[in-house]
Amino acid sequence: MTLTIRGLTKTYPNGVQALKNLNLSIGSNMFGLLGPNGAGKSTLMRTIATLQSADAGEVWLDRLDVLKEKDAVRRILGYLPQEFGVYPKMTALDMLDHLAVMKGILNRGERKDAVEGLLQRVNLWEWRKKKLGSYSGGMKQRFGIAQALLGNPKLIIVDEPTAGLDPTERNRFLNLLSSIGSDVIVILSTHIVEDVSELCSQMAIISDGGVVLEGAPQVAIEQLRNRMWRKSLANSQELAELQNNSHVVSTHLVGGVTYARVYAESCPGEGFSPVDPDVEDVYFLTLSRHQRN
Repeated sequence: MTLTIRGLTKTYPNGVQALKNLNLSIGSNMFGLLGPNGAGKSTLMRTIATLQSADAGEVWLDRLDVLKEKDAVRRILGYLPQEFGVYPKMTALDMLDHLAVMKGILNRGERKDAVEGLLQRVNLWEWRKKKLGSYSGGMKQRFGIAQALLGNPKLIIVDEPTAGLDPTERNRFLNLLSSIGSDVIVILSTHIVEDVSELCSQMAIISDGGVVLEGAPQVAIEQLRNRMWRKSLANSQELAELQNNSHVVSTHLVGGVTYARVYAESCPGEGFSPVDPDVEDVYFLTLSRHQRN
């Protein structure tokens, strides 16, 4: 199964052009969509999820016209938006059963098996009779992915799923996402680079409503091999001088010491040491090149 997006454009009434002739091809398995806040990620996700229209362009899920055959898309779609609301006084068991009916699972026995199986899969069985209003942020996210998995969807969209989660909940949630079958398209939209690095075999970086990089994370990393360097900085003045003279990709504070990561074809000077590139380097370097253009 392949999701194909061609020339997708969206401008809001306030004049903000969220998507600008965006083109993208997404196959089965985990696909990471990276970009800063305001890049157009959520607009793209809502459009694919049939929650809003586009001004121009096409979106196809194999032979299914996503922009025109919305009801057909919804029958095979699982969606976890960035802001996922629940009825706080309902239990997880009752809420998921209600959502299963809305999803079209009308046979009571089939629905019971689906609901109970998902609650066990997302590790919420012990709390199935607890009211959702008492759930932690991580538990609500796990409930959110449970409802997204109802009906064995072929296309799953999760928008900023780990934002605000503590490290333990984040790891649990990522492990859950990684367990989803390889014959399903899973789109992970986020600004957290590590999520994509750990989960996704393919990714795209979008900025200002368009795709600025698309491909396999490991291929993009290898293109930076032997071109990333690191140096500790004594003060902000040294950082400013370095930014004027070199291509600083990012800065990090480690143990109270500021380190700069610099892109260069060869060692940029005294005090630099080579470092292995990672997806974060790819992300920041791609965005900085785009902004310069």
